[in-house]
Amino acid sequence: MDIWEIILFAVSMVIMLAGMLGIVLPILPSIPLIWFGAFFYAVFTGFSEITWKLLLLFALLTVFSIVIENIGNVYGARRFGATKWGIAGSILGSVAGFFWAGAIGLIVGPVIGTIIFEMIGGKNYAGAMKSGLGNFVGFVGGTLMKGIIGAAMIVIFVWKVFG
Repeated sequence: MDIWEIILFAVSMVIMLAGMLGIVLPILPSIPLIWFGAFFYAVFTGFSEITWKLLLLFALLTVFSIVIENIGNVYGARRFGATKWGIAGSILGSVAGFFWAGAIGLIVGPVIGTIIFEMIGGKNYAGAMKSGLGNFVGFVGGTLMKGIIGAAMIVIFVWKVFG
């Protein structure tokens, strides 16, 4: 590996690690950044170690992680008894939370939105809190899945570059 490839690898890893950071800081695009790090390396090395097939696999994993991220909160809330009111509150809470509190709002907003809308829809406080808890559990589950997918992509990338 020459100095050019070492520099490319280092830049790619910085991009990918920023993606991993994005898993816990929802303001960063997480898994798409990891894919971009692999793509960056592939383009500048002529797709020698990182092939189009691998980039396609990474793209599929990226799409899967986005789907998991977007349905995690809703799935968790539904599993804990949320109604359509709670789901609507989760979605609106995500948007409102982002604009009012940035990255923290993306975590807290859906939970608060679920609770408020469940109560508007007629649930008692305990039932609304249970739905909000389910929303948070879904968020944590989605975040864990994203972390596993991101780590797997990085491990495969490093293995392909040095293997």
